[in-house]
Amino acid sequence: MSRISEQRMERAQEQLRTISEEDHQKVKGLAGIVRPLRSVIHKTPDDHGMTEWRDVYFPSDDGTPLEGWYIPAKGGQSDKLVIFNHALPMCRSGFPGHLGEPWSGYDAAEIDFVLQMKHLTDAGYNVLAYDIRNHGNSSAANGGLSGIGRWEWRDCVGAKKYVDAHPELSGMRVGLYSQCMGGNSQYEAIYRRPGLFADVACMCSPMVVSMSAVFSAFSELQGISRYEELIDLELLKMGAFTADEMTPQLFAEGVTMPVLMIQVLEDAWTRNPEDAQKTFDLLGSEEKELVWIENTTRRFRDGYNYFGRHPEKVVPFFGAHMK
Repeated sequence: MSRISEQRMERAQEQLRTISEEDHQKVKGLAGIVRPLRSVIHKTPDDHGMTEWRDVYFPSDDGTPLEGWYIPAKGGQSDKLVIFNHALPMCRSGFPGHLGEPWSGYDAAEIDFVLQMKHLTDAGYNVLAYDIRNHGNSSAANGGLSGIGRWEWRDCVGAKKYVDAHPELSGMRVGLYSQCMGGNSQYEAIYRRPGLFADVACMCSPMVVSMSAVFSAFSELQGISRYEELIDLELLKMGAFTADEMTPQLFAEGVTMPVLMIQVLEDAWTRNPEDAQKTFDLLGSEEKELVWIENTTRRFRDGYNYFGRHPEKVVPFFGAHMK
């Protein structure tokens, strides 16, 4: 399959000839989403009273060095482990939008993933959390670009290989908390390496997204929706994947474990409910549930913080499948 069809390329070239400089900068800015802003580790497990944690580091499947934390369950290490990953442009601790620029350009809200890890450790789960390539403290790769899963699936494979080779972690029952870009990555990792993930009990999958839906929504908000073909051309020129190539829908059929998906129903930054519903319907899982976050349009503030505010939905899901 061609990266961009001949007809779509012709439209992109015509748009390039006629677009204003102001609108062209907006188009380049949207394409630049795939060059992720690094979020700082603004919290550690100590901030929520989890004091027995340790730093860990391991290679991705392609050798990219990754950094993370191992946090044992409250009261001592248990026999259950949740592998926890994050969204773009975040890191294992969340998102420091409350610290101001440059992060507040996305949203001035704080996203606290460490609180979510505390909910898990309080419920008896050990947690392995890690920074995906080009994020947090993990190493750069792929020219500093994000594939929104298309390269990052190798990091999910690396995390699972680390667990399986570890003298203690390898004996634990494993669940996944894989969100947004991290969820897209996890879908492709499962699709490509089904045997590696065959023993995983379940996956909580918040906020997975197709980039074509993101670019469609953002281009409309910025008044440049007629330039979606040019966005693809700019992505291609950067060395990135095109919009239609960056979607979990290509790999959802390979996911057969129980899944809890969480999405913002009226998300201003994507095309829900259509995009999320299509991904959910394509999942190969017999046991699956889609939870809609209502009465908000804010993906960052209310979508990614949902588990921190509502552990009563997520924790019982793991409890039901990781006995």
